[in-house]
Amino acid sequence: MELSAAGLELLKRSEGFRNRTYLDVAGIPTIGYGHRILASESFPGGIEDAQGTELLARDVRDAEQAVKRLVRVALAQGQFDALVDFVFNLGSGRLAASTLLHELNIGRYDAAAEQLLYWDHAGARENASLKARREAEFHLWHSAGAQPEADPWM
Repeated sequence: MELSAAGLELLKRSEGFRNRTYLDVAGIPTIGYGHRILASESFPGGIEDAQGTELLARDVRDAEQAVKRLVRVALAQGQFDALVDFVFNLGSGRLAASTLLHELNIGRYDAAAEQLLYWDHAGARENASLKARREAEFHLWHSAGAQPEADPWM
């Protein structure tokens, strides 16, 4: 399974594109479509949209692989897309240690979806853009055809 066009649209809309380095809400140096700049990377002159798209594709692949590695139940496309966006934004470690993943892996899909909504803080403060993003993920999770293709218990 790969991130759908709807999932990619949510991700790009949530992240926005910036051609110069900036600090995200957690204070992490970032560029393009939410690409967290690695110690080995430098973008002193900024980037063009094409380079931002390349970085995005690489980061999305990493998020997709993390979701595939961590989730042990069947997913519908909207559920997969929501989780890829979540991992892209917060990292695979946050998903791995979350109640969201625990609920999902025991087959409690609705409880897992509800858990998305708790991840709307930057530090101790609720953040309006994170709240909107989590709500968008929640709606994507429940979008048409949101039932897994196969019963995970069979």
